[in-house]
Amino acid sequence: MRFRRRASARRTTPVSESEQLLFGGALRYDMSFTEHEQPLLRVSFWAMARQLPSMVAVVTRAAWTVDRAAVLALLVAEIGQGLAAGLGLLATNRALVALFADVPTTDRLRDAAPALLFIMFVTAVSALLAAVSVGATSRLEPQVERVCTARYYRLAARVELQAFEEAGFHRTLDAGRFGTDSVRRMIGASVAVINALVGLVATGSVLTLLNPILLPLLFLVAAPKGWGAVRSARRQHESAHAWLEHRRAIEILGRSLIDPAPAAEVRAHRAGRLVLNAFEDMSSTMEAEHRRLAHAKGLTQATASALSGVGALLVYAALWLLLTEGGMPLAAGGTAVIAIRTCTSGLTALVMQVNRLYEESLYLRDLEDACVESERRAIPTGGLPLPHVVDEVRLDRVSYRYPGNDTPALERVSLRIPAGKVVALVGENGSGKTTLSKLVAGLLLPSEGTLSWGGVDVREADRDRIFDRVAVLGQDFPRWAMTARANVFIGRPDRPLDQARVEGAVARADASELVGALPHGWDTLIVKGYQRGSQISGGQWQKIGNARTRYRGAPFVIVDEPTSALDPEAEIAAFAALRSMTEDGTTVLLITHRLAATATADLIYVLEDGRLIEQGDHDGLMALDAGRYRAMYTAQAAQYGIRSEPTASPIPHARTAQAES
Repeated sequence: MRFRRRASARRTTPVSESEQLLFGGALRYDMSFTEHEQPLLRVSFWAMARQLPSMVAVVTRAAWTVDRAAVLALLVAEIGQGLAAGLGLLATNRALVALFADVPTTDRLRDAAPALLFIMFVTAVSALLAAVSVGATSRLEPQVERVCTARYYRLAARVELQAFEEAGFHRTLDAGRFGTDSVRRMIGASVAVINALVGLVATGSVLTLLNPILLPLLFLVAAPKGWGAVRSARRQHESAHAWLEHRRAIEILGRSLIDPAPAAEVRAHRAGRLVLNAFEDMSSTMEAEHRRLAHAKGLTQATASALSGVGALLVYAALWLLLTEGGMPLAAGGTAVIAIRTCTSGLTALVMQVNRLYEESLYLRDLEDACVESERRAIPTGGLPLPHVVDEVRLDRVSYRYPGNDTPALERVSLRIPAGKVVALVGENGSGKTTLSKLVAGLLLPSEGTLSWGGVDVREADRDRIFDRVAVLGQDFPRWAMTARANVFIGRPDRPLDQARVEGAVARADASELVGALPHGWDTLIVKGYQRGSQISGGQWQKIGNARTRYRGAPFVIVDEPTSALDPEAEIAAFAALRSMTEDGTTVLLITHRLAATATADLIYVLEDGRLIEQGDHDGLMALDAGRYRAMYTAQAAQYGIRSEPTASPIPHARTAQAES
């Protein structure tokens, strides 16, 4: 039985006017669904059946790892139900033989009573075993899903940052995320397959004992139903994948009407009218696809039912011939009727569940591929230890090129970051400042050159030791949907919560008044839409981020535009606080466009197009004729009507870095 692909829903999908206007054309999903659509539609049922053992083994191994008792209970329950079904049929046959015997009615009832009582007992045991099976399955599903999903996220969280710059890895990782949803469904499908197989073997064995010719004839009844079920399922599968982006767009349109973020434009700009019209237009197009599927499913099921009915007539015709020709006793014929109905139902269920199991296994395989690839690209553990005191971080002719980019983000940069100093990186957007900071933090590794911490090359160092000594406060730092306390504590989550230290960090970040004003204090969720939730401003978030950095207490702090959302007074205080951090030996690597803040930096590096072009302190750089730093500083000062004069005598160590490179 081979199911060939018909006209693709991808080619026949109409494009609604709203879809064309808002999204530029038909929406298509570009992930693992398109990758698996063709193989799933081409493969035959028998090819899927041959892969059944390996598919069941995938979830069995995972289940055995997390809860062996539940797996054993499940297997015993399923095998027991199959045996109960077979024994029940044998008892039914015995009861029918007694009831059809040529003896007085009282004797017939007396002879049939033991078999009838046994049938009642077997039915009760089967019901009990079914309950055990449901309980074990319900116990296994969340555990296996949790373990597999946690493994996926654990490995993904350890991946080298550079991997996320590669589109291919993003595709693999995103495809794996859909596999986490398939784990639970595969357990249910595996149990259903085992149940159908055991029941089929037990019932088929009884039917074979009654007359061997009947069992092969059952496929005439089950095969058309299986064909219809699989054909409809695959048609639904193809449509779901072809329309996935369309459905996601409808959901996004609906959410935008109730989301607080676009609320102002939805009302003031009348954007809500356009969005609502698009929602209705695209939903109507989706409804047309559903009607097409329903019509096609109806025709397929009607055809399958007709063919199955013809098969049933042939089976019962064969049974009638056996009874009339004396090939089977009348009592056995009654048992055969029950067995035929049971086997037919079991065969149909088996075909459908194998198809479902195969489909889910494709996405489970995506999950495994994502885990393997994440493990391959993981940040290595171990390495050379760092000195107890790191006197400087040094870059020697360091270059870095992002995957897929011909132009390097950094090129032959040599500089040093001495301990206990404020070192500023300045330059236009795209000059390489943030890339350099990621290299210094050990998040990226140089493409060329050497970057060392206290003389230890970052490639050979224990990167976890570097991470332990670094605190990062980026411009787009995470705004965790957690409490105010947790948003600070997450700066050093590998140690027990220290409330006194949390409060001290918040005080040094000038955020004590902010936390005190929250409706539930430290336990306030600083995000809207949750119970005990409260929204805070961008400037207040920067204070929380600053407190998180303080709580971490790392000796090397990297801050990228730390005051972009602060008012002028808060900005001045924040830069003064950063300067004060060096009093205890902390090193501050500052990235900012506010050049007024760099005037007090101990060392300033100026980047342009990935190259280091100037270095020195503020006075020395301002004394450089036609210097880039001087031009940027003067341009910013002019915005406030301030005339910036260069220093009369330049500092000796202020010089261009071009000659060094």
